[in-house]
Amino acid sequence: MTQKGNRRSGSTGNRKNVDGGIFEIDNVIIRFAGDSGDGIQITGAIFSIDSAVAGHDISTLPDFPAEIRAPAGTLAGVSSFQLNFSSYDVHTPGDKPDVLVALNPAALKVHLKDVRRSGTLILNHDAFDTQGLKKAGYEQDPRKDGSLAGYQLYDLPITSLTVAAVEKSWLAKKQAELCKNMFTLGIISWLYDRSLDALVERIDQLFATKKPELAEANKLALQAGYNFSDTVEVFTGRYRISKAEMPPGNYKRITGNEATALGFLAASELSGRSLFYASYPITPATDILHELSRLRHFGVRTFQAEDEIAAIGIAIGAAWGGSLGLTGTSGPGVALKSEAIGLAVMTELPVVIASIQRGGPSTGLPTKTEQADLLQAMYGRNGECPVPIVAPASPGECFAMAIEAFRIAIKYMTPVFFLSDGYLANGSEPWRIPAPEEFPEFEHNFCSIPQDYAPYARDPQTLARQWVVPGMPGLEHRIGGLEKEDITGHVSHDSENHERMVRLRAQKIDGIAGDIPELVVHGPQSGDLLVLGWGSTMGACRHAIERAQARGLSVAGAQLRYLHPFPKNLGAVLNNYKQVLLPELNLGQLRMMLRAKYLIDIIGLNKVQGQPLLTSEVEEKIYQVLGHDYPRAAQG
Repeated sequence: MTQKGNRRSGSTGNRKNVDGGIFEIDNVIIRFAGDSGDGIQITGAIFSIDSAVAGHDISTLPDFPAEIRAPAGTLAGVSSFQLNFSSYDVHTPGDKPDVLVALNPAALKVHLKDVRRSGTLILNHDAFDTQGLKKAGYEQDPRKDGSLAGYQLYDLPITSLTVAAVEKSWLAKKQAELCKNMFTLGIISWLYDRSLDALVERIDQLFATKKPELAEANKLALQAGYNFSDTVEVFTGRYRISKAEMPPGNYKRITGNEATALGFLAASELSGRSLFYASYPITPATDILHELSRLRHFGVRTFQAEDEIAAIGIAIGAAWGGSLGLTGTSGPGVALKSEAIGLAVMTELPVVIASIQRGGPSTGLPTKTEQADLLQAMYGRNGECPVPIVAPASPGECFAMAIEAFRIAIKYMTPVFFLSDGYLANGSEPWRIPAPEEFPEFEHNFCSIPQDYAPYARDPQTLARQWVVPGMPGLEHRIGGLEKEDITGHVSHDSENHERMVRLRAQKIDGIAGDIPELVVHGPQSGDLLVLGWGSTMGACRHAIERAQARGLSVAGAQLRYLHPFPKNLGAVLNNYKQVLLPELNLGQLRMMLRAKYLIDIIGLNKVQGQPLLTSEVEEKIYQVLGHDYPRAAQG
């Protein structure tokens, strides 16, 4: 359990006793871990929703096994869900968990290295038998060989207590055992002074309609875990976290993929055009299809295509027909779509490609996060084929940037990449629902008057051609993959015309820089170091910068949300600092782009482990770049 900054409150005196043994603390980081069949993701999601309802600021990190149906109890099959909930602003799920709930030995072995020293371990005693230890690769029982010394260890018979608690539900023993995740949730709810009312309501929402017997059993297990903690007096204390101070408004706990789907729906409403989403299922983008398919009553049409190539072709056809053409995928799917994305560039149609990045290359790490598809989005097509790229920085921000992707696509008649990643897609946070006046205005390029119409006549300001819905008399025209003659749109093999069209398409994209916000710097506007981030690195970068600033270091931060074209003041910002540090979840892709464009020797912090950046990793690099020793207190 951690206080603000570097103060610890789980086992030190920096706690405030507010109510008969209940200590008030500022935040806590909890990681639930177990087998992929243990309901870990449901447990974490339910508790994070309850935390948001309780008024805490939250940030979550679900982590799924990369192996499909790995043998139960093995390291490959471990699933986890980390939640950071707090009485102040948080932007990451936290570096080191204060509490690890491990439902089997494999979960302990995988995650123990991450738990802070003196942290709390809640273990399922029943799973630590000879077979369970062997599956996890333990030669000796870690509870007995001293390897858990220094932690607060609670070794509880969770499975057997759960089976006893749900006995009257008449479930079979194997099904009854599956309720152990709710028993642990009852323990955590008692430990952090939570009412069970919202949790019970959520269980009913999940199970009551289709499987009432499971709803009843899970509620019994939840209550039993709470009662056990309250009566047995196992734990040394309870903790309470007050509400976070947040701007007034209506809030919703939202994942990045949920926010992305709602943002695309909002773009449809704002533009007055129907949304057509075509995709082939691929992790971690598939949830966008699930979410949009539930929105049919808003006129959203979804299509699960037979492959990635068909999906982008359908999206282009939807845009040709006057709808918002949208397709979603991840890195391997972008590779398959690349030729058709070039077609969208040539035909100059408003299509958005939502790429939710994962570990690669090839099939790679489907359930793990990465930022390694930037160069693919930027250059992964034949010929001179420029496409704008936008990148949200948080789960909630996926909403606004999804809208922005379509605003740019429609105004400039171009395909646009929306570049998210698995961390943003599956992570969640409280999201303030925007008021109507906060939404941007959409500009249309629709042509309805045949007089003097030419397919590639351009708006003098945006260089966008007009958008014509097929079937309108007098507006018949030809588009396709072959090069077009300027203005008329006739097929042309003239070399000078080709160069003119190539340059016009590039100028159109470059001109978007005048229509996007300038880069905002947080901290000194000049100085020793600028930490520049993009995408999901924002939270770790922001916390690291704030901590370094609090210790008097000359460091500022900025977050790029527009990766092509760059904000027009980016070059000036970069030149205001002696050094620039760029953390990325790749081997330096954006760094290469910035070095080439601005001729600045940018320093990289690069990680490709399928996991998000940690605050401590960024902070330590800041100290290294500035020539300072990294304080031991910061490493805590």
